[in-house]
Amino acid sequence: MDYLASERSRTRRADPQWILPECKSILVLAFPYSPFSKNNSEFQIASYALGDDYHDVIPPRLQEIVQFIEEQVGHSIPNRYYTDTGPILERELAQRAGLGWIGKNSMLIHPQAGSTFLLAEILLGIELEYDEPFTTDHCGTCTRCVDACPTQCILPNRTLDARRCISFLTIENKGDIPENLRGSIQNWIFGCDICQQVCPWNRFAMPADPTLEPFIPLPVLTSDLTLTSSEFNQRFKRSPIQRAKRRGYLRNLAVAVGNIGNETHIPILEQASNDEEPLVQEHAKWAKEKINNRKP
Repeated sequence: MDYLASERSRTRRADPQWILPECKSILVLAFPYSPFSKNNSEFQIASYALGDDYHDVIPPRLQEIVQFIEEQVGHSIPNRYYTDTGPILERELAQRAGLGWIGKNSMLIHPQAGSTFLLAEILLGIELEYDEPFTTDHCGTCTRCVDACPTQCILPNRTLDARRCISFLTIENKGDIPENLRGSIQNWIFGCDICQQVCPWNRFAMPADPTLEPFIPLPVLTSDLTLTSSEFNQRFKRSPIQRAKRRGYLRNLAVAVGNIGNETHIPILEQASNDEEPLVQEHAKWAKEKINNRKP
C-alpha cells in the first residue's frame, strides 16, 4: 500500500480539484451490505465480501445518479466517481457531508445505520446545497473495538497499524503472513468484522442492498485447499475474494486451518504442502506443524 504515501496520491487526496478541476460539490453515498452473516462455516469471511464485488455493483449506480442530475439541470456536468477506487478521503468527506463520525476503529459510524455500508463519491462540476458536517462523537468511553482486536492494530488516535490488521494481512498483503501474527488471524480467511461485530452502534445496521446480499457457495470447507486456479476463479468469479487471488486465499485458509487445530485436516494440509505455489506450501507446512505440536 506504499502508493498511498506517494506525492501524487497525497496531492490528489488533499484537493479534489487535482482530480476534477471543475469540481464544485461532492456527493457522498452509503451502500449497506449484510451485517455479519452466519455462514455455518468454521471459516469466516468479511460480510461485505459475501456478495457481488462492489467495484462492479456500485459504479453503474453512480453513473445513473449523474445522468439523473444532468437531466434535471438540462446539460452535461463534469464528473468523476469513486468507490474505494481512487485517492479520495472517503470517511472524512462522508463526515463533512453529515453521514456520521469516525469511530475509534477508524470506521465511519452513522447513528441510525452503524458502519456496515460501503462509501462512494461523485465529484460534480455543479454547486449543490451543502449538508452540515457531523461534528459530534458518539463513541464516548467505549473501547470495545480496541479491546476485541486480536492483533491490537487499533491505535489510540483512531487510526490503524495496517501491518497488523487482519483485513490487510488477508487481502492487500501479497506475501507471507508474519508468523507472530498468524495465530491472531483466528479463522478469518478474507477480511475481518471483529471491530464492527462488537460495536454497539451496529445494532442499527440497515438491510443490505439486494446486489450485496450473500451469494457465494457456503460454507467454505477445508477441501478448498485443493482448488485449482480454474476452480477458484469459477467459485469466486463475481466476488471480492478474487482480490486475494488463489495463492492468497489458500494461504489464508491454511493459516485458519492451523488455528482451528483439527487433526483430521492434516492429510489435506499435506497435499497443500506440495502446492505449485511456494506461498501456499509454506503456510500449509506451518499449519500442519502447529496442529502436530498440539498433540498430546
